[in-house]
Amino acid sequence: MSGFKVAYFINQYPKVSHSFIRREILALERQGFEVQRIALRGWDGDAVDSEDLQERDKTSYVLQDGIWSLLASTFSMLLNRPRQFLQALRQALKMSHRTDRPWPFHLVYLAEACRIVPWMQSFGASHVHAHFGTNSAEVVMLARFLGGPAYSFTVHGPEEFDKPQFLKLREKVRHAAFVVAISSYGRSQLYRWVDFADWDKVKLVHCGLEPAFHENQQVPVTDAPRLVCVGRLCEQKGQLLLVHAVSRLMLSGIDVQLVLAGDGEMRGEIEALLRQSALQHCVHITGWISSEQVREQILAARALILPSFAEGLPVVIMEAMALRRPVLSTYVAGIPELVRPGEGGWLIPAGDIEALTEALKQVLAAPREELERMGILAHARVLRDHSIDTEAARLGRYFMNTAGAEFSFAEP
Repeated sequence: MSGFKVAYFINQYPKVSHSFIRREILALERQGFEVQRIALRGWDGDAVDSEDLQERDKTSYVLQDGIWSLLASTFSMLLNRPRQFLQALRQALKMSHRTDRPWPFHLVYLAEACRIVPWMQSFGASHVHAHFGTNSAEVVMLARFLGGPAYSFTVHGPEEFDKPQFLKLREKVRHAAFVVAISSYGRSQLYRWVDFADWDKVKLVHCGLEPAFHENQQVPVTDAPRLVCVGRLCEQKGQLLLVHAVSRLMLSGIDVQLVLAGDGEMRGEIEALLRQSALQHCVHITGWISSEQVREQILAARALILPSFAEGLPVVIMEAMALRRPVLSTYVAGIPELVRPGEGGWLIPAGDIEALTEALKQVLAAPREELERMGILAHARVLRDHSIDTEAARLGRYFMNTAGAEFSFAEP
């Protein structure tokens, strides 16, 4: 693996909610890979982790120099590689047919591809990997048409599975060297939307945690009725339902303290509901916090609560389990592959307010010894299946297997 050069292309990097990408990159570097970081944006975004600040200094940003740099790169590619440029242009226009974004967006993706191809070639990248099956996957696909390296991408969900046809997921996989699913559920959804001939391209690589998460000393579970929900404040995570459940507990005389660790587009709506329900004294929203602060919030709670309506496989569940805290979540996507009811926590049907309220009562009433027993079982499970070094090694082997792969242009 030593000396193998791979590029990473990401919409925004670093990003508070995407620490799993940073972990993957750093794990690859520990194993001897040389990794080039390329992102569309993120040079001026909020970063609260010192590691994210370091990653920002290592990243090249496509949009940082403005539109003129994109135009210059596009004209240079047209002049120097006219045949490949026209093939990529045809593919970009093909990708714009019956999608949620009109053709000008796809021409911008082509310009971005023109910008990154020289960077990757100067670096000597043998492969490029993108995260998410959205526009980032299209950019690396178009870069391949322009003569760039073989590409792959990781599909996380749920966005990709909400609109796979609009995203042209089948087309992106058809030209890819391989595609990564982060759970068996995600793999099954890719099987639904890609050609059967491409099923062998679908690889399972879990998100993972660093050894520091696994090797922590056990911290006793608090006797306080304190719970934590970590995640972006958005419609997918179910925080509004959680606030309703907390209101029911308080009205029935059950004391509870809830921390919503995160921020997002639904913060105003959640704060309005807290005022309406007079819950400001027992529900606290932190805003974006660092990885170390997330760790502190999880350790200070009896359990992690994540009543999601849609997911991929949340990394924060792995973090809580690694910290020996049980998890209360939903039978959604890949979550049941990680959380086993009665062993590492509780699972409930998504959107079921009665089930959520009852499960919260069980978490709050459970003796410390029971919660710690669950935490130990959860720790063992995540240690076995979600070590970042193990998963990065698996991903790295897939990268190396694609080195020098031939590429044929699509027929007209």
